[in-house]
Amino acid sequence: MQPSFYQPASVVIGPAYSPWFKMLATLFTFGLIAYGVSFSMRFSLEAYGWGVILLMLAALALLLVSFYGFLHSTVTIDDRGIKQTWVINRQVLWPDIRGAKMIGIPRAGWLSPPRLVVRTGTAFYTFNGGTEALLTEFARISLAYEMKK
Repeated sequence: MQPSFYQPASVVIGPAYSPWFKMLATLFTFGLIAYGVSFSMRFSLEAYGWGVILLMLAALALLLVSFYGFLHSTVTIDDRGIKQTWVINRQVLWPDIRGAKMIGIPRAGWLSPPRLVVRTGTAFYTFNGGTEALLTEFARISLAYEMKK
């Protein structure tokens, strides 16, 4: 294993999404569930067949899995690399990183803080930061790999 370019000063662990984002996700999820219930009460789903019922159940399952991921996802930055837990975990080791950059949505920082986009030899990975400590470490990583060029 080759020596890595960047090493964090300390281990940083935190939620991937901010409390504000989690609150909005909760409101949106419950709103979609309420709309689905009202839709199924207004229209008899049995009249449309099993395909529509299965589609609605699949949509509900995907919504609940995503909601669970938003609430419980964490990011860990340690001496090995960056890892984000979610439905499918993502991990990038320091020696594999070719570049890193923070990106944000213009004029929507109140909703979604900047993210760290990491480029490896074959793929791009996006990591979310829900705390100031994670965002500060993201900025350090981005600056270190910007100066590497």
